[in-house]
Amino acid sequence: MAEAIALIDYGAGNLHSVYNALKAAGAGHVAVTADPDLVLGAQRIVLPGVGAFGACAAGLWAISGMVEALEQRVIRDGVPFLGICVGMQLMATRGLEHGETAGLGWIAGDVKPIERTDPAIKIPHMGWNDVAPAAHHDAAELIEPGEAYFLHSYHFAPDNGRDIAAMTDHGGGLVAAVARDNLLGVQFHPEKSQGFGLALLTRFLEWNPQ
Repeated sequence: MAEAIALIDYGAGNLHSVYNALKAAGAGHVAVTADPDLVLGAQRIVLPGVGAFGACAAGLWAISGMVEALEQRVIRDGVPFLGICVGMQLMATRGLEHGETAGLGWIAGDVKPIERTDPAIKIPHMGWNDVAPAAHHDAAELIEPGEAYFLHSYHFAPDNGRDIAAMTDHGGGLVAAVARDNLLGVQFHPEKSQGFGLALLTRFLEWNPQ
């Protein structure tokens, strides 16, 4: 299955839209899958996510062998990985939504509620907003400035600023993307971000992290 992309189906993602966006961005074979064996053979992995952190984490861990397959293929084998929205947040150490829930722990940090610093600021953060790339040594070629579509009430706060790949502003700075080595996570929805999102997915499909 040459250059197969595993789009993880764990009951918590906008799979149809993400699948279509990957195909529009130039992807070859995209397998929408809950099969750990397919994940172990994938050349790129995409983890979407919509909803609450705890529910998404429970759905992912409920698939026997899936987290272990992701650890093997992403962390040990180093294949390119993209987390979208809650899929990006699950890369964190823990989520603090309705209690504390363990994440994958791939990028140290917490997922916290967005704080309302101005009564005019609406939560959830919903709609189009700027994406401003950070000076990041691993994934600078992936994130370009532009506008993307966001929908979230919680945000990823990495422990190490070097893991921040892009920022946005919603009553203060919020992390729009994280990256390290072969890992990329975006808080926005590339599948809903029109040309900006498709361009990002195309770059991800061509990305060969060292």
